[in-house]
Amino acid sequence: MTRLLAHHRATITILSLVALLGNTACGEKSSGAAASGKPGSAGGDVSDSARKAGGAAGTNGDASTAPASASGVQALGADGKWIPANAGTPAAMSDEAERKAIEAAAGPLPQRARHDSVALASMTKPDSTLDKLWPVKNLPANAPGALLPSHRIVAYYGNPLSKKMGVLGEYPKDQMLSMLDKEVAKWAKADPGHPVIPALHMVVTVAQGDPGKNGLYRLQMRDSLVNEIYSWAKARKGVFFVDVQVGMSTIEAEIPRLGPILANPDVHLAVDPEFSMKPSGAKPSTKIGTLDARDINWAISFLDSIVRKNNLPPKILIVHRFTRKMVTNANLIKPTRNVQVVMDMDGWGPPWLKFDSYHDYIKKEPVQFTGFKLFYHNDTKSGASLLTPAEVLRLTPKPLYIQYQ
Repeated sequence: MTRLLAHHRATITILSLVALLGNTACGEKSSGAAASGKPGSAGGDVSDSARKAGGAAGTNGDASTAPASASGVQALGADGKWIPANAGTPAAMSDEAERKAIEAAAGPLPQRARHDSVALASMTKPDSTLDKLWPVKNLPANAPGALLPSHRIVAYYGNPLSKKMGVLGEYPKDQMLSMLDKEVAKWAKADPGHPVIPALHMVVTVAQGDPGKNGLYRLQMRDSLVNEIYSWAKARKGVFFVDVQVGMSTIEAEIPRLGPILANPDVHLAVDPEFSMKPSGAKPSTKIGTLDARDINWAISFLDSIVRKNNLPPKILIVHRFTRKMVTNANLIKPTRNVQVVMDMDGWGPPWLKFDSYHDYIKKEPVQFTGFKLFYHNDTKSGASLLTPAEVLRLTPKPLYIQYQ
């Protein structure tokens, strides 16, 4: 199995959106099938901005006023108790003390194929060259209210209109949220030093195989649907991520419509270079796309301005990555005191390949924080069981954003 085949995600599909959505809200036109490959599919657009589900706190950036907290967001501690995410964090441990605490809490490693076991051992042994790059130095100090690095976020990914895009849409709401609760509890138990915040991560702009009427190969989700899933995250006292796959469009064109919902203190952003196709001109899912540091820095600047304007706690920007060319000039990505950047290793495959990719594309090219994606189905195709918190927490640096698809 080649690296490319092991990592490339299946073509995204949202079938029969017209039937699922019926009449669209706010005077929007009905949208066609995403990546369905059917002739005549409409490339629907949502013309208005995603509405905020709640008013944004703050005083338009008045520096004399403390930033608004992510109201209602809570984190699960190792003792099984929920605490406000801004209520302080456990005392910092030395690296060795933290390692021992995690190993004691997470329990023994499962039995793996020799190739996988050797890969994990290789990835977790001390590396005098790379380990000294972490934590990343010479970055701006985080503004008050930052969620990282004191917490870990565990998210369920997908789109509620598709059973194939991820767990968020694969199961009925209550079953899905119950599954998320169980994963959050596992991670809270495995790492006592990092209370866990639950999250829902929704793809709100979906790359599609059909160009649509606008020729942009992307479909924007309705505001009402985005706000509905946001309400699910709020009900779990978690955070919400809006994920953008630009297709033949651009970061600069697609993100501004999300400004209103991002003005909420518990809503964050993700961008997916895999489906940024304008540089190559290829259709989504026929080739892996790419974003440059300048695109990501534009998104950072956009988020930073929202934080300052609305006097919010820092935002988080998730950047998906599983090949080197997906993100060019990564060393030029510039987090700010108001925007924390997570480079998320989101390739699928057997454990050894996931460890290898984390090492090559995340650890070797430090930006700020790291994430790790786990696929319930694709990671287990070979018969291997899903990686456990105990195994992922052996990695250096330890991922602070965990995503399940």
